[in-house]
Amino acid sequence: MSRPTHFKTLSGNKIQLPVFFPDATRAVLKTLDSEDIKNTKTLGVLVNTFHLYRDPGHDVIKMFKGVRPFMNWSGGVISDSGGFQVMSLAKTMGGNKAVTDTGVTFKVDGKKILFTPEMSIKLQLELKSDMVVVLDDFTDPKSTYDEAKISVDRTLKWARECRQIFDKLVTQKKLTKDKTPYLLGVVQGGKYLDLRKYCTEELVKIGFDGLGYGGWPIKADGSFDYEVAQTIADFTPKNYFLYALGIGKPHEITALVKMGWNIFDCVLPTRDARHKRLYVSKNADYSDYEYYTPDKNVHYRDSRPVSEYCDCLLCQKYSRSYLAHLFRIKEITALRLSTIHNLRFYSKLMETLRESYSAL
Repeated sequence: MSRPTHFKTLSGNKIQLPVFFPDATRAVLKTLDSEDIKNTKTLGVLVNTFHLYRDPGHDVIKMFKGVRPFMNWSGGVISDSGGFQVMSLAKTMGGNKAVTDTGVTFKVDGKKILFTPEMSIKLQLELKSDMVVVLDDFTDPKSTYDEAKISVDRTLKWARECRQIFDKLVTQKKLTKDKTPYLLGVVQGGKYLDLRKYCTEELVKIGFDGLGYGGWPIKADGSFDYEVAQTIADFTPKNYFLYALGIGKPHEITALVKMGWNIFDCVLPTRDARHKRLYVSKNADYSDYEYYTPDKNVHYRDSRPVSEYCDCLLCQKYSRSYLAHLFRIKEITALRLSTIHNLRFYSKLMETLRESYSAL
């Protein structure tokens, strides 16, 4: 078995791996339109099933025949299952009682909604994303071993249900192979490596196109948990996609690509851009980087571009001085230009990493 080299979209495009998809949670990257995203040579985006179900609603998406026409986007699309919201919304507001083997109960506009594996898959197929992610029970990073085991068992139960409903709907819709999206299983288990190994092996038995790094990837001391990433990679078939869900610091991406991981998404580049944190490569091959924050007095008189190695709109057309001015006067253009820059940094980083990935 050989590693996957491309991510194929439902429109027939082949996206070379590894690839980074920024988070367009509600079918938009804040401050940008789809043409801006395309111009940064970003190849795909991640959208969130649960949030799009809330607004604009699945009927609107269905009317447009998918999220791509809705946002006028021609690149790749991955839809998250809503699994992260199990922890960030359901468990936070409703406690563990909000999650049962049946599904997750969310409170939306004063009403309770039961979000099930079947519902997640049906909604994602209506989005017409290129990769569908199974609903999973996010292992709380503070979980005891027994609590983590419960989340793993529930994740596996939901994964089996997602696989069954996915196959059933593909048959009902008479989808041909080239019109059937990838299906991704998600590995849970927290910091417990034996649970991660068990979850990985059981998901492989069910059968998926790839597996994702689920749960919180940061240790208690603030460092990235590379042991978990390596464990999942070690027990995943070579021909599977390895998707680092929500993982996005440049040095983390670089390290995981060397392990064989090939798909990444994160809110970091766009969120950081809006908070005056720009990524700047220290060299032409993007092997090292630093942060640039235009909030010191010296920046107001700096005629240089943000990065000499970047070909984005900001670096080609405007100076550090002008960007600092835009931020100082609280002009929204500063957010747009900074977001464009950070996305181009990431797309250039992935371009350089493709060479090392192909050599694995």
